[in-house]
Amino acid sequence: MAAVHFDSTLDDDARRQRIYAGDLFVHSPSPSSLTLVELARELLDEAFEGRDPRMAQFDYEVAEYARILGQLKPRFIHHPECKRLLPGILTELGCNPQQTYFDVPRMRTSTSNDYLTTGIAYAFHPHRDTWYSAPMCQINWWMPVFEIEAGNAMAFHPRYHAEGIRNDSWVYDYQEWNSKHRFDAASQIGKDTRTQPTAQQPLELEPSIVLLPPVGGIIAFSANQLHSSIPNRTGKTRLSIDFRTVHSGDAEALRGAVNVDAYCTGSAIDDFLRCSDLSHLPGRVQRLYAAGHPQAPALPPAREAAEFARAA
Repeated sequence: MAAVHFDSTLDDDARRQRIYAGDLFVHSPSPSSLTLVELARELLDEAFEGRDPRMAQFDYEVAEYARILGQLKPRFIHHPECKRLLPGILTELGCNPQQTYFDVPRMRTSTSNDYLTTGIAYAFHPHRDTWYSAPMCQINWWMPVFEIEAGNAMAFHPRYHAEGIRNDSWVYDYQEWNSKHRFDAASQIGKDTRTQPTAQQPLELEPSIVLLPPVGGIIAFSANQLHSSIPNRTGKTRLSIDFRTVHSGDAEALRGAVNVDAYCTGSAIDDFLRCSDLSHLPGRVQRLYAAGHPQAPALPPAREAAEFARAA
C-alpha cells in the first residue's frame, strides 16, 4: 500500500527510496517554486492577452488556442530563468545539487469539457513514464499554477506500482519520438495520430489517490507510478508545471523502481542537467541506458511482446 507523506522530514536519500517503492510526497510551496509559478503566470498573461488562463479556452477557436500553446510552451521550457529556479527548488527540498540532475520544466494544460485533449494539450490515459523511456530512477515533480480541485487534478493508481500491466511500450523509442513526433504536438487537433504506449488490458483504477497541493506546492512521485489525467468537467482549464530528476549515484548503480513491464527503447537520460553546473550525466552513465532500460522487466522481453499481445 502506498503511503502519502506531507512535508516529510526524511532526507533525500530516504525519500528517494520510499518514492521508488511507490510512496507519494507532497511538499509545501517554497520561495523558488512560487517564483517559477509567477514566471508561468506572466507568460500566460502575455500569451492570452490578459484573459484568465483558466477561462481563455472559451474565447478561442480550438486551432487558434493550440497555436497559442504551441508558442507559449516552448517559451516557458527554454526560458533562462527556469534553469536557475529548478536547482533552487530542488535545493530547498533537500536535494544534493552535486548529485541531482533535472530536465527542463513543462507547462501542462488540461482543458475542460473535451475542448482540446490531443497534441499540445494531451489528456493522458493511465500510463507510466517508464513506458516512455524514462529511467527507473526518475522522480517526477508536479505543481499547480492556479488552484486545482478534484475534478481537474490527476489521479494515481498505486495498486499497479509493483504489478505488471500488459502494454505495448515496445512501440516507443525515445530518440525516434524526438526526431519524428515531438514538434508535431500543436498540429494534433481532434485526434492524436502519434503512436504512444497504452495499457492493453482492462485496468481497475479505483481506489485512486488524488492530491490537491496549493499553488506552488509539489507532488513528488516515481516515474514508474501509474497515473492519469482526470477528465476535466469543471469549466476551468487546469494549468500545471512538471519536471523530472535523477540522482547520479542511483542512475549509475541501476537503483530505482522495479521494472515490471517497460519494454521501450532509447532513453531520456541525456536530457538531465546537474543542478550545480548544468553539465550532463557522465558518458559512462549515459551508455548504460542508451539502448533502453538496463533493468530487465519481469514480463516477456520486448522481442516477444508482439506475440504476447496477440496471444492474449
